[in-house]
Amino acid sequence: MSTEQRTYYTVVDSPVGRLLLTADESGALTSLSVPEQKGGRVPLPGWLRDPAPFRAAEEQLAAYFAGERKEFQLELRGEGTEFRRRVWAALDDVPYGATITYGAVAARIGAPRAAVRAVGGAIGANPLLIVRPCHRVIGADGTLTGYAGGLDRKRLLLGLEGVPGVAGRTGM
Repeated sequence: MSTEQRTYYTVVDSPVGRLLLTADESGALTSLSVPEQKGGRVPLPGWLRDPAPFRAAEEQLAAYFAGERKEFQLELRGEGTEFRRRVWAALDDVPYGATITYGAVAARIGAPRAAVRAVGGAIGANPLLIVRPCHRVIGADGTLTGYAGGLDRKRLLLGLEGVPGVAGRTGM
């Protein structure tokens, strides 16, 4: 008997492109990737394409993109180190329509200011784009920086959430 966990997936159309969603056997969402995402997932041999485990995620994503949902109520299971899980939990607390800096995320998890790069790395490794709102993290000077899904998608998501002044604010 294999101890390897089965992975389910589906693809959902959205305003930011086709979303690849994966789930484990329990139905918990394990990743959400966008096209050309840095570090994004692609279906692997042995994965099962089945939309059934993703009905709630599809409904909630559609409501989010329609401006009707501000929070996701989904079971999430992202694999990562303890440090990454602490950073991701801090992201989960950033409200819809708000932004936070990398330094503020570090402070929220009790990490020293010198850990800002490590926090950025953990945010960049977030396997659950959109539902775990890493797009709400901005540079200390207010610029839009570092989004694995691309800055155009980050700008679109923040604009959808009504964050003022996101058009044209980009960092190097």
